[in-house]
Amino acid sequence: MRNVPNVIGLTLFGVLGAIAIFAPAPYDPHERVGTPFQPPSPQHWLGTNDIGQDIFSEIIHGTRTSLLVGVLAAGGALLIGTVVGVTAGYAGGVVDAVLMRLVDVVLVVPFLPLMILLAAYLGPSLVTVIAVIAALTWARPARVIRSQVLSLKTLLYVEAAHAVGGGFWYVLRRHIVPAIVPLAMAQLVTVASSAILIESSLAFLGLGDPVQKSWGTVLYYAQARGAFLTGAWLWWVLPPGMLITLSVLSFALMGYALEARANPRLRQH
Repeated sequence: MRNVPNVIGLTLFGVLGAIAIFAPAPYDPHERVGTPFQPPSPQHWLGTNDIGQDIFSEIIHGTRTSLLVGVLAAGGALLIGTVVGVTAGYAGGVVDAVLMRLVDVVLVVPFLPLMILLAAYLGPSLVTVIAVIAALTWARPARVIRSQVLSLKTLLYVEAAHAVGGGFWYVLRRHIVPAIVPLAMAQLVTVASSAILIESSLAFLGLGDPVQKSWGTVLYYAQARGAFLTGAWLWWVLPPGMLITLSVLSFALMGYALEARANPRLRQH
C-alpha cells in the first residue's frame, strides 16, 4: 500500500509523457480546419474553437509545452537551490547567514504579484516564463537541502573523512552530494508540479507566449473568446483543466513517494 501513490503518480506521468512525445496532432493547431464552435465529432475529437482551430491538436501541443516548461523551470530552480543549500549548510558561518537571509527574502516576497510583474516587464515568451519561475521557486529547495546537509555534517563517517585529511571538495563530492540526491529528486518533482501550475496561471492571465500552445493558453483563449457563454466550455475548458489537475497530482504523488524514501519518518506515518 505504501507504493500506491508512487504507482499512481508514475502512471499518470507516463501517460502524459507518452502523449507529449508520441501522440500525433491530427491538425496544425494554428490553422483553421473547421467551422467555429463545432462540437466534438469523429473529425474533431474535442471540437473546434471560435475560429475553427482543432482543440484536440491544441491540447496535444499544449501538453508538450506545459511539461517542458515544468521540467526545465524545476531543473533551473533545483540547480540554484542545490548550490545555495549545499554551500550554506556545508560552509556555515557568515556564508550560511548571508545565503539564508537571501532565502528568507525570496520566501517572504509576495510571490504572485512579483511573478506577474516580471513576466509583464520581460515580455511574453517561454524563456521568460521558465526563467521567472526558476528565479522565484529555488528558495524552498535551498532551505530543505541545507537542513539535510547540516545533518550530514554531524555523521561519524563525514567527521572521520575530515579527520583523516579529506579536503573540503573531496568530502563534498564523495559524501555530501551523493547523500542529498534522493531529497533533491523529490524537490525536483515538487517544484515541477508548481511550475506547471504557475505557467498555466501566467498564460491564463495573458502573460504566456501567445505563439506557443500550452494548457494555460488554451484556457486563456477559451475565457477571452466566449467559451463560457456557449456549450463550448465542455470541450474547450474541461480537457485542459483536467490535464493540469492530473499533471500536478502525478508530480505531487511522485514527490511524496520520493520524500518518503529520503525521510524514514514519513514512511512510518
